[in-house]
Amino acid sequence: MLRKLVSILGLLVSASGFASQESSMSLLDNRFRVDPSVEQMTFVIYRADNSQPVVLVRPDGKKYYASRFPDNVRWYQESSMDIISVDNPMPGPWQAIGKVTPKNKIKLISNLKLEAQPLPERLFEGEELKLTARLTSDDQPLVLRDFLDRVNLKVTFTKYIESVESLSKDARPIPIELGVFEDDGQGLDEQAGDGVFTVSLPITAQPNKYRVRITSGNGVFLRALEQEVLVYPPPMESTFIQSRNEGTPHQIVFSGEQGMIEPGSVAAHIDHQGPDGDKLAVETRAENGSLKASLDIPYNGQLGNYSWSGMMYATDLASKRPLIFPITNHTYSVVQELDIAESRRLQEEERAKQAQRLQEIRIIQAREDARQRNMLILIIGNLVALVLGILGWFVVRKIKASKAKVPEMQLDMPKS
Repeated sequence: MLRKLVSILGLLVSASGFASQESSMSLLDNRFRVDPSVEQMTFVIYRADNSQPVVLVRPDGKKYYASRFPDNVRWYQESSMDIISVDNPMPGPWQAIGKVTPKNKIKLISNLKLEAQPLPERLFEGEELKLTARLTSDDQPLVLRDFLDRVNLKVTFTKYIESVESLSKDARPIPIELGVFEDDGQGLDEQAGDGVFTVSLPITAQPNKYRVRITSGNGVFLRALEQEVLVYPPPMESTFIQSRNEGTPHQIVFSGEQGMIEPGSVAAHIDHQGPDGDKLAVETRAENGSLKASLDIPYNGQLGNYSWSGMMYATDLASKRPLIFPITNHTYSVVQELDIAESRRLQEEERAKQAQRLQEIRIIQAREDARQRNMLILIIGNLVALVLGILGWFVVRKIKASKAKVPEMQLDMPKS
């Protein structure tokens, strides 16, 4: 039975060993052939919207499903696309079964690899560096947008632990994602769609030893780069000294750590913004042999909130590697100067008022305590009087009752 066309990402390398460039062709019955020299092939298959993933059939008839496939297969799916990567595919005719769209042609690219620029073995917390990676086919750049837009390369740092495989999954350190590669011509990426991915990688991990990995978010590439790096404490710092006198500028001092930073390499760029939105860009660099540089920010006494940010630059003394340290946004305020004598007088008045209020509270509390004591004495006195009265009544009543029970004495007089 004839089926619709399939669009596949892969490069078919000829048996003669020559690397083939990207090609396209129409396929009958959604069949395509894998050459024996191909070590890895990735298929991009377009299908009807919201349709089920295709079934991939090997030359020997064995079927691969999106929910069931061997370890040498990686499968990424969307509502209208399947991306299937197969390591060491079986040579011969393959077939895709499903609601494949008829408008696309097959693109063949083989031996797809991800090459990444290695990181320096020594990094510094707070620095930012440019890192690039690219997709290749037989060492040639790959620029197929349908695939590149879905690669989703990211950089993760995982705290280094010896024999981490012996730990349970719950005890293993959690990877920290520090950056995502882009091929959009923005930021540090030089050209959009050239197959070179770029990331401006901020080293936000705390000082320690880490395993660094570059991985694909869609799972087509499980791991493209893995290495161990050491992250050291920041060797640079900036200090803001705020002026209190109009006409005397504020000052920002940039310092490099001795033994870590090459003398004379410290430089900085600062963007300063005032309360009215006015902006000022200032730059500075250290003198030869110095580890410090400073710059001035004009101060005209205008009240309000100010902010500044920028970049520090230096050179690693050991490796001669250029270093870049972004300076996050800092703020400061200029407020009305206070009359110190008047401020002290007002503070003393407030203290006196507080002492007077405290004394009044103590007097009121003492009066309340005395009133409660008097009421308690009165209540106790009344209770005692009541008890004594009741006891007296019982005694009197008992005496009267005793007298009523004694018989009158009768004397017998002798008869005369």
